[in-house]
Parts: sequence; structure tokens; C-alpha cells
Amino acid sequence: MKDLTIKSMLLVSLFMLCTNAFAGVVSGYGLNVLVNGDPRTEYHSRDSVYVEAIRGKEFSIRLTNPTPYRVAVALSVDGLNTIDAKHTTAWNASKWVLEPYESTVISGWQVNGSSARRFFFTGEKQSYGAALGQTANLGVIEAVYYRERQPSVSYYNRQWDQEPSSGTRGGKDSFGYSEQPRPVPPAARSEAAPPPEPKLSDDYAATGMGRRTRHEVENVDIDLDPQPVASMRIRYEFHQQLVKLGVLPVSPRPIERREQARGFGNYCPEPD
Repeated sequence: MKDLTIKSMLLVSLFMLCTNAFAGVVSGYGLNVLVNGDPRTEYHSRDSVYVEAIRGKEFSIRLTNPTPYRVAVALSVDGLNTIDAKHTTAWNASKWVLEPYESTVISGWQVNGSSARRFFFTGEKQSYGAALGQTANLGVIEAVYYRERQPSVSYYNRQWDQEPSSGTRGGKDSFGYSEQPRPVPPAARSEAAPPPEPKLSDDYAATGMGRRTRHEVENVDIDLDPQPVASMRIRYEFHQQLVKLGVLPVSPRPIERREQARGFGNYCPEPD
């Protein structure tokens, strides 16, 4: 399949990921949430990876390709594609293209070929998903990596005592090169009517569409293998909700903390 994808023009320096220090890493492919350029601490809990959202803070998403092959990444925030805000399968989504050993930072929703609107943590009611009426997947960031298809070559062992064949047979031409079929996107399945949208609450984190920032992109034509090579998902919540989920420990209440206050320490003067 010739997949029309998008390549970010704002690229950070290339590097080879040589450690699994972050949870948002599968076989070296990376997905990290950044605030002020620093990765958020990631917590493993409930068979998921969580990061703490800070209300009102802008954030970015770092994607990493550690391989010598080009890859295309379907990246969604709150279930919405970061390129066109559509909700589709990963295979059918518009994708970001990364060159070999490349890392790039996506800082917002792409709105045209030269600019984006910054991601920032907010409550559900003020989220971009709420503005679009797409609220079923708030609080999740997901990246699915596809590798560029490599040409397949097979060798033809010609029998000199036979006449060379003409035309094609068995998926190979007379020179023995395989004719690989193009991958076909999965057919749309009929589904039951979705449940009614839940009541939104600003106690829960979501992503808003913030200030405009320059982010130039270009269209790239790439032939992808339909089998993804990596898939990563990060959930994000405000501190209070992470405590309720058991992801973070319960902090002492302010009144309990103040009850531990003392005027002096345990000072005992030595006798004369």
C-alpha cells in the first residue's frame, strides 16, 4: 500500500536508544511524554503505563526510531490522530515518518502544512475531544510503528536443458522476482451504535488545543508493511486520580502534616 504520510520538519538530533530506561519503549522504539523538554516519570500499574498530568502545562511527545529502516508512526492523543484529528484504525491513520535512527518531537495538533496548536493538559470539558464530540478515549496517548516494506528478491536457478518460460507463473516472472501483493486495508466492520457519551468532569485529565506554534511538514509517499513492529500506550491522569487508582501513594492531608510540627528538636544539653 502506498500510504500518504506526513514527515515532521522540526527534528531533534539523531540518536540510538541504547537503554530501556523509560517504560514507553518497545524493542527500542520510543514514546515519551515531555514537559519543559524533560520526560515525565512513568509508573507501571494495573497493566498500564501512567504519567502524571499537570493542569495547564503544555507537553510534547517524543517518537524514536532506533533502526536502520524508515518507519511511519500512527500517533493519537485522546483517540484523535495528531495530524488530522480523525479517529480511525492505526493502519488507516495518517502517519509521521521517521528516517533511520531518528527522533522527533510532536508538540501539538497539526492544523496545516506549517503550523500546529500546542498540546496542554486540561480537564475533560475544555479538551479538544470535547470540542469535536469525541470523548470516548480521553486520557490516553498511543503510538503504533510500521516499517517501510523492503523489496523481496528471490533467485532463479535456471535449468539449461529446459526452454525458458515466458510470462508469469506462481507469482514470479521469468526472471524469478517475486510479485508481492499490495497490502489491503482491513474492511470496515459494521458495529452496533456506540453508547451515549459519558458526562464530562474536569476532575479528569484530557488534552486541549493551545497556542499556535510553527511546525512545517511535507507529504511523503512510503510503502509500508501492514504488520506493526511496535505499539505503545501511555495513560495520563491528574495526581488525585492516580492516588485513587493506587498508582501513587496517598499523601498525608495538610492538617495531618501540620500536627507533626514542633518548636524545637530533641536537644539535650550536656551536664556541667
